[in-house]
Amino acid sequence: MIVNDLMERAEELLEAAKEQRCSFSVFKSNVCHKLKELGDIDFLFQTLSNDEIRKYYDKEWYPECLYLLAMVDYISRLNQIALCSDYDDLRNMKLSETIYPSGILALSLAKKDDTPKKRAWEEAIPEFRRFNIIENEVRSVV
Repeated sequence: MIVNDLMERAEELLEAAKEQRCSFSVFKSNVCHKLKELGDIDFLFQTLSNDEIRKYYDKEWYPECLYLLAMVDYISRLNQIALCSDYDDLRNMKLSETIYPSGILALSLAKKDDTPKKRAWEEAIPEFRRFNIIENEVRSVV
């Protein structure tokens, strides 16, 4: 009886841990590592078949939802794969505030100048910029 109770509690804790929201920069890093590990096609297949984008949307985790959708759209474009129409309703969304990489924010703050932010905006991957997410390199993960 005690063992069963402990097992049930362990499963509950595991599920709760899965629901913990990490920082956005950690999330981005995890997605980029997953892309590197799986490769483009397997990344697309796994992300779309697990419906991860919609799951983040349903949790109202919009930055994660839109980042993942931007990544899927970007990788689809690079590989000349048609966009998955399941997310057409989300493609019209945009975050109310632009999310910049922390390094760009720090540089702008140190310089007391928005030039780094403006340059990052101009150089951002279009699929990410569409959602107000500034991303210019998804493959250089260590």
